[in-house]
Amino acid sequence: MTTTPEIPAFTPRPLLDVAADLGLNEADLHLYGRDVAKLDFSVLDRRRTRPGRSRLILVSAITPTPAGEGKTTTAIGLGQGLRRLGENACLALREPSLGPCMGLKGGGTGAGLSQLLPPNRINLHFTGDMHAVTSAHNLLTALLDNHLYHGNALRIDPRRILWRRVMDMNDRALRDVIVGLGGVKQGVPRETGFDITAASEVMATLCLAENIEDLRDRLDRILVAFTETGEPVTAKQLSASGAMLVMLREALQPNLVQTLEGVPTLVHGGPFANIAHGCSSVVATRTALKLADWAVTEAGFGFDLGAEKFFDIKCVGAKLDTAAVVLVATVRALKMHGGVKRANLGLPDPAAVEQGLGNLQKHVENIRLFGEPPLVALNAFAADTEKEMAVVEACCKDMGVPFAVSEHFTRGGEGAEALANLVMKHADREPTPFHPLYSWDQPVEEKILTVAQKMYGAKGVFYTKGARADLKEIGRLGYGALPVCIAKTSKSLSDDPALAGRPRDFVMTVRSIQINSGAGFLVVLTGDIMRMPGLPRKPLAESLDLQNRDIVGLD
Repeated sequence: MTTTPEIPAFTPRPLLDVAADLGLNEADLHLYGRDVAKLDFSVLDRRRTRPGRSRLILVSAITPTPAGEGKTTTAIGLGQGLRRLGENACLALREPSLGPCMGLKGGGTGAGLSQLLPPNRINLHFTGDMHAVTSAHNLLTALLDNHLYHGNALRIDPRRILWRRVMDMNDRALRDVIVGLGGVKQGVPRETGFDITAASEVMATLCLAENIEDLRDRLDRILVAFTETGEPVTAKQLSASGAMLVMLREALQPNLVQTLEGVPTLVHGGPFANIAHGCSSVVATRTALKLADWAVTEAGFGFDLGAEKFFDIKCVGAKLDTAAVVLVATVRALKMHGGVKRANLGLPDPAAVEQGLGNLQKHVENIRLFGEPPLVALNAFAADTEKEMAVVEACCKDMGVPFAVSEHFTRGGEGAEALANLVMKHADREPTPFHPLYSWDQPVEEKILTVAQKMYGAKGVFYTKGARADLKEIGRLGYGALPVCIAKTSKSLSDDPALAGRPRDFVMTVRSIQINSGAGFLVVLTGDIMRMPGLPRKPLAESLDLQNRDIVGLD
């Protein structure tokens, strides 16, 4: 292994050749230049014509650390490994958000020899889907404020407006604002704020909608406010759904790109997993399953966040199931869970790896809670020693979990062949349907407690006074049968970001519960989680530049 792979000057395959791997031709594509296209709506309506069954592979990970785990890179590497073995594969991944790209995380298109092309276009603006979601969301806000200004026929209570504005950037100064200042001609003054676009209910609605008609129905039922007598006001009552649907028309079409090795990839939707459901769109996932034999997708952050919602919300709602679940781990991350500081990660420390295995073991247990047999992919780094990797392999052997070391970062698809072979063997077993953690028709508190205890390891849940009031309102309005989308820190299995490893016997605090009736779930806000992140002390944006017409600094 080398520390940083020297990426050769890859010449992208003509996108029409990439599309041909999926049985598509030029008439099926809406080209955005040479390297990006949207799929025509006719493609989404087709039935699968390939022989045999298609298999959905989910890539998730242990609890994230600053050392990195590499879910996206591993998913891309796996897709490339499958292609090298002669398999027909298609990736279905999320679109990066500008906020994290300009903040601390940087680009979200993979790394090394396992990344997407063209990375800068995908990370920055892409085909405008993020902007379309932002515009559709803010259009509803503008229509709401316009309704207040022109007489408020629905008798909306300005103090009980739920719908905020969004933007695709981290900006803590906009978390709480007052609008409508400047006199009677400038609107009705009221308190509100901004969330990041990836946390928008419109984003979640787009990603969970199955087609245009379903998207319209979901937009219709978005809850935006309450009247003076406590009656709900929806987007349909504000006559907003049609215009929102127009804004989202092209955004509903999946985007086709490719990996460095030419594997077809649908990049579509970008909900965060710590404050939304963290998966690419239902439309893209189903399309990948129709067009290829292997559909590889990912769920954001650790399995406890994105993957739990992938199963309990996305798979239940869209009737999807997986053939294999890949849990990504790294020696570096396990050492951090074992107490090693980031500055010392390059030093060999098998004992620290062993100390951090509790986190890996808990996530393996979590996968099995869904009736899914997991496999572990150790994403190899240059400084990993044989003894450190052997600790992880021995742990997996003790748990009866298939294990593979993957060198996709330094060797691309060739380095992921062992993982691809393991996934293929794993997926060839007799399929067994997953079972969700809870039934949607269980009481809301019971659903939250089930996830907190089984998935996170909590001993109980504490509800603030505001959260108790939210529960009462949910019951009054008849939203109790919606699944729960728990928003919590990604840095820990608990709701306390300081608790690494495998916390036990903690109490999770629920401070509020928001109704996302369009998306079709309840957002349960825990701990100090926020829906509008802030930029770090030294954001990546300070290093971004345009030199000789090329973008530099987006690593």
